[in-house]
Amino acid sequence: MSQRLLRVRELLKREIGSLISQDYEFNALVTVNDVDVTPDLRNGHVFIGVIGSDQEKVKIVKTLNSDRGMIQKKISKRVVMKFTPKLHFKSDESIERGVKTLKIIESLGPINSEEADESLNGNIDA
Repeated sequence: MSQRLLRVRELLKREIGSLISQDYEFNALVTVNDVDVTPDLRNGHVFIGVIGSDQEKVKIVKTLNSDRGMIQKKISKRVVMKFTPKLHFKSDESIERGVKTLKIIESLGPINSEEADESLNGNIDA
């Protein structure tokens, strides 16, 4: 990925996050986790992290997608680019998947290092 594309992604991420925090009041914590921009800068997928109920997630993503035109217009005034990407807001579940994975790992309990060494040695000798 080119340096220019990375800079555009970070700039859009910062500006969209700032705009959402200033212009919207939701009953949940909303963060912009990532912005994926196509190489031609025509489309951008904005991944939104929502800490709240599932109903809130759906409502927030629908609200942002319905206000997409206004958000794009404000972004075009803040960020000077030849083309302002057409934004598509999507819910980002990566943080929740990570938390579930960590809980599963913790539920397995601590691994006894002696047992691990014996199982490794047993597999090597076989």
